Amino acid sequence: MRVVLALGSNLGRRIDYLQGALDAMFDAPGLSFVAVSPVYETDPVGGPEQDPYLNAVVIAEGMQDPRSLLDRAHNIENAFGRTRAERWGPRTLDVDLIMVGNLMSDDPELTLPHPRAHERAFVLVPWAQADPAAVLPGRGSVAALLADLDQSGVRLRRDLALEPPA
Repeated sequence: MRVVLALGSNLGRRIDYLQGALDAMFDAPGLSFVAVSPVYETDPVGGPEQDPYLNAVVIAEGMQDPRSLLDRAHNIENAFGRTRAERWGPRTLDVDLIMVGNLMSDDPELTLPHPRAHERAFVLVPWAQADPAAVLPGRGSVAALLADLDQSGVRLRRDLALEPPA
């Protein structure tokens, strides 16, 4: 199944945290790397006033249980010092599970696809770069969703790049 993950960081060594998350997602078996987007600097959305984020999207293939993927993502966030003191607050690392194949789930702990992905340019812009034909289950093509969003807060960082996992 196709797995899409969104990475974000706005505290500390942002690019190092994104690279660390990318590497860690593929340290354990169960996922095969497909692609990683360019890195974007983005304005924060919601929450308190805070510094800009670095964001990227990772595409993988795997047959792993979505809950296991979510647990892996949370463990990686914790390993990089993520604290959950304030909703939509600043963070060293955010690893969001955007979709797992065409699976749909309304579970409050694991909603699939991600319940706000369709309205977040900081997810859709990098995703469209990594996979121009991407489709968000239940919502439609990523390119069409992007056409309806303000993308002014999403800026390509040509000076930064994530390396595919070894």
